[in-house]
This record gives sequence, structure tokens and C-alpha cells, in this order.
Amino acid sequence: MQAQALSESNYRIYSVKQGKEVALNAVVEDMNNYDLLFFGEEHNDSVTHFLEAKMLHLLYDKFGDKTTLSMEMFERDVQTVMDEYLSDNIREKHFTRDARVWSNYRDYKPMVEFAKEKKLHVICANAAARYSNLAGRKGQAALEVLPKESKKNFAPLPYKIAEGDYYNKLMEMSGHTVSKSDSAKAKAPAMPMGGFDLIMAQSLWDATMAYSICSYYKKHKDHKILQVNGRFHSDEGFAVAAQLKNYNKRIKHLIISTASDDNFPNIKWDDYKKNGDYIIITDPKVPRTYTE
Repeated sequence: MQAQALSESNYRIYSVKQGKEVALNAVVEDMNNYDLLFFGEEHNDSVTHFLEAKMLHLLYDKFGDKTTLSMEMFERDVQTVMDEYLSDNIREKHFTRDARVWSNYRDYKPMVEFAKEKKLHVICANAAARYSNLAGRKGQAALEVLPKESKKNFAPLPYKIAEGDYYNKLMEMSGHTVSKSDSAKAKAPAMPMGGFDLIMAQSLWDATMAYSICSYYKKHKDHKILQVNGRFHSDEGFAVAAQLKNYNKRIKHLIISTASDDNFPNIKWDDYKKNGDYIIITDPKVPRTYTE
């Protein structure tokens, strides 16, 4: 199914604060009081991609050129390439090659092209995989010895490591059993997994995205930032959302969490509302953009 064939019948939006289903524009209106909107996606959900593009359009309609797009899908070291493309100085084929776009870039292209058309800024927010891999293999000490220019491409050292409930969530994702007696508030040590420290690597991604957003916000306090990332990076206020306070405690944010549910459109909202301020459940019958 093509994006243009999608409609409101393919999703439901729930406001946790209001305790009821709302329209997409309700989120935009809510942004009057916030600086940053996390849009947590499942990377292959075609309905979500449709809604992300629609959200960017709606934010622009309301806030104009004070709207900024920030993306997990691009890394800090390709910011110059992004800026060159948005300024129409380089061709798309060079942009997609040199910006190392994801294999499903077609899902994000509508947002980038809209930003280009409207001359909006796009933040390349993430740390390159080579740095997270290095951190996972050898720890933060290995990042410390990199050249000064390299260090501009990720969060300042030392960055904060995941802890508490988010640490436990990462551990469970890795197949480790976490005791229910573990304190959710206690700082847990990073744990190597088969010689690779997932916690250290994941934390670098999260810290870098938070740092990128806060660095931009410092110079553009009047902008509304739409941060697009995998839902794991913002659900429950963890990850990037939690790392924000390490760089700027004043940024006010909302979180959208998305998921697909086989019971759609009969949704048990209580099962999801811990994940964000707004929950979007999509129709599982709509084909995915790719198979995982």
C-alpha cells in the first residue's frame, strides 16, 4: 500500500493526559507549550512513516520556518553533506552516497525533501556506528584517544551510561534475566556481552542524539524540534529523552510512541500509555515497508 492511500482509518491516537483518542492536530496544538517532540517509530511501519511526514507538514503549517527536523537516521559527521543537499548545492545521488543513508531511505525521503523545499534545518543527530562499536569493544577510554576532530562527532566524554529501569530494559533485550528485586534507581554497571558492551554502545547513541538536539536548541530556542527515532530511544522517557537533562534541563518535550496491534482498532490503551504522552497504534493489515 502506498503512503498516499493511507488515511485516518489506518491508525488511532490516544492522549495519555486527556485519557481519550484524539486527532493528530491535537499533538501539534500541544506543541505550543513544548520545545521538542519525540516521534518514536518502528522502522518498517509504513503508517508511522506516513504520519511522521504529515506531522512535519502540520508543524510547519503552525510554526513556519521555526520548525526543525532531527533524525536518528543521519550521523553527526555527515551534517555538512546534509546542509549541502538542503542548500541545493549537490545532487541527490551524491547526497545519498556520502550521507550513508539507511537502506530504507525511501521511508524518510519525503521529510528530507520537504525540509529542503521549505528551507528547514535538519539535525544529523546520531553517532556513527564506528564510534559506538569502538565504545562497545573497548569502552570510553578508547574514545578519549581519538583525534580532536573525531570527538566532535559524538557526545562529550565522559557520557552518562544507562541506569535503573532503562539499564534493565537493555539487559532484557539482550536475553539477560533481571531480578525484580533490583532497584530501578540504583546505577548498574555496564556489562560486557560476549566481549561487546551493549550498554556502553547504546548509551553513546542516546547521549549523542540528546547532545545534538541540545546543541542546536542552544542557538535556536524559538524553534520546535521534531526528533524522529526508533521508539526504543524515547519510550517511557528513557534513552535520548533521559539523556537530555544531562545537557539542558529546561527543554520541554513530548513523546509519541507507536506500535502495531493485532486487535486494531479495538485497543487496550492501558497496555501502552506508560510509553509516552501520545500513543499511536497502527493497522497491522497495512504492509510493512520491509521485512525484518
